[in-house]
Amino acid sequence: MRLLMLGGTGFVGRCVVEEALARGWSVTLLHRGHRPAPAGAQVVVGDRTAADGLAGLRTGGWDLAVDTWAGAPSVVRDATRLLRDRVGHYTYVSSRSVYAYPPPAGLDETGPVVDGSDDDGDVPYARAKRGGELAALAAFGDRALLARAGLILGPYEDVGRLPWWLHRVARGGDVPAPGPPDLPLQYVDARDLAAWLLDAAAAGVGGPVNVVSPRGHTTMGDLLTHCVDVTGAAARLRWVDPAAVAAAGVAPWTELPIWLPPGKLHDALHHGDVSRALATGLRCRPAAETVADTWTWLTSVDHRPALRTDLPPLGLDAGQEATLLAAAEADPSAG
Repeated sequence: MRLLMLGGTGFVGRCVVEEALARGWSVTLLHRGHRPAPAGAQVVVGDRTAADGLAGLRTGGWDLAVDTWAGAPSVVRDATRLLRDRVGHYTYVSSRSVYAYPPPAGLDETGPVVDGSDDDGDVPYARAKRGGELAALAAFGDRALLARAGLILGPYEDVGRLPWWLHRVARGGDVPAPGPPDLPLQYVDARDLAAWLLDAAAAGVGGPVNVVSPRGHTTMGDLLTHCVDVTGAAARLRWVDPAAVAAAGVAPWTELPIWLPPGKLHDALHHGDVSRALATGLRCRPAAETVADTWTWLTSVDHRPALRTDLPPLGLDAGQEATLLAAAEADPSAG
């Protein structure tokens, strides 16, 4: 198979390239040249936001293309128009954020979505992803796969959610853990997402697919316990009731990465219907493996991995941590 990867040097794109190369596929990778590409890929340097950024793709043909672009939809539009007659199947890595808010628990791919346009420039994330979907559909029709991912974890994570927890647990001591411990989580390991993307695209799957694990693949308690186990830290998880987190003014998702309290936000992210993904071959490795491999990656590099600068900083400061630990001490029943 001949794969064209638009991006491919960070997180999901890198996992796609590595998976394709491991299968013996021919991989062409278009990127800006800011980071080294995986060995074995044919590299084309180009900035898709520049007027001549796609010049290196004006010739050639590929069986499949995968695009992880998350910015202006017009960038996806330009690429799909250029490639529609020379690429057999186009996969756009979208997001479950495209669903009209708040998406109810159990929502499948038929749910209502936000407005969007493939002519949009810089717009909010949900509208940008929807515009990217429309661009792929306009050029490729039923040859376009819209992979609506949710929370993505695993090695190469450049957002820093699971890495933050691993680094905090590795420091040891009492660690404030947002409860309840049995709160279910729904996510996808980037490597499992990559394998599914290639399998589904090669099989000609088209249209939207929610691509995360089954509901309750793991829990907040299990995830953080795995962090303690793999780091070998002398850490003790101190569970904090969601009401105490709210009273402390600590923000879910950013100041407490990954975690959302029970309610509409949690249902939107962690209770999606993934029947179609499972029916088309999605397989999800155990959470313990995702955590262990992420820690191995974090501790095998010579410097702290560069994180994305377009997102809010993650994690608790010392004052917030002390407040949550005091709440855990006052209510030992939270865990």
